[in-house]
Amino acid sequence: MSEQHPHRATILPVPEGIPRPFWSVMIPTYNCGNYLRETLASVLAQDPGADIMQIEVVDDYSTKDNPEAVVREIAGDRVTFYRHPENVGYIKNFNTCLQRSRGQLVHLLHGDDCVRDGFYQKMQHGFDKNPQIGAAFCRHIFIDHDSHWQNISSLEETKSSILNNWLERIAVKQLIQAPSIVVKRSVYEKLGGFDSRMSCYGEDWEMWVRIAAQYPCWYETEPLALYRKSLTSLTGTSTRTGKNIQDFRKAINIVNEYLETERANKLKRIALKNYSYYALGSAKNFVAKGDAYGAINQVREAFLCNFSLIVASYSLKLSFDFLLKMVTKIAWTKTN
Repeated sequence: MSEQHPHRATILPVPEGIPRPFWSVMIPTYNCGNYLRETLASVLAQDPGADIMQIEVVDDYSTKDNPEAVVREIAGDRVTFYRHPENVGYIKNFNTCLQRSRGQLVHLLHGDDCVRDGFYQKMQHGFDKNPQIGAAFCRHIFIDHDSHWQNISSLEETKSSILNNWLERIAVKQLIQAPSIVVKRSVYEKLGGFDSRMSCYGEDWEMWVRIAAQYPCWYETEPLALYRKSLTSLTGTSTRTGKNIQDFRKAINIVNEYLETERANKLKRIALKNYSYYALGSAKNFVAKGDAYGAINQVREAFLCNFSLIVASYSLKLSFDFLLKMVTKIAWTKTN
């Protein structure tokens, strides 16, 4: 069992006498019923049976759809359904998924993401071949709201294998999306659940670093997971206010505690630089949308991550681009 931590749920072991399947596919949902059919279908297409795989949807009191009806339509009684009596927030919902899981391996699959054929077979192969690993993940494919492929995550290794120097690589940048990773339940029992200090971003990254600090990780080169980019990623309150980068800075400070002292400060500087550039990329997209509020907040967060000439010069360029866009818009309006 994990040590008590004020910001992490304790994940209790499965009680004795409770059936233990090999897999637990836990699907957290909240107002994503329009995608849940696709998510469930992708899992059920690889279903080895209830004795081997637990499949459960855990709903955070959805208000805009009926996920239970979707579950019954697609899966009948094969998939179990749990609904919180009130909205508890996505981190507590994730932790509920972990606690309700019974399998040896836990796959936390968001209700709008999917897996491709062969995902569970390839992931199990990694654990069977390397019993010392704590987690295994594969490349992921970014998809849009229509499930069209957008791009594929970078190749971490040329061959499927245990990753070398993985902690230092994952400690400076988020490289894993949730649908692509499988974790031993015993690892969650030892390390605890997702950290509640992050409120909108960074909680998954912090978890993957926490695991990497304690266990080897297996990497599958084939892209077998589909991660859906949110339509509101640039207009949501957390991004427009800069809260997303604030959470990442908080996560960086937490992650810093897992690193060896002589490397910690260097890796922290690299991580802050990476997220300053991430913020500038978001600011650029806000400028393209004519959203000064979002752009200014992201530029501010970029400076707080990395106060440098590069950030300053790029920020000036964004300011010029925004002014040019506004002048062009005004001129076009007057001539039409």
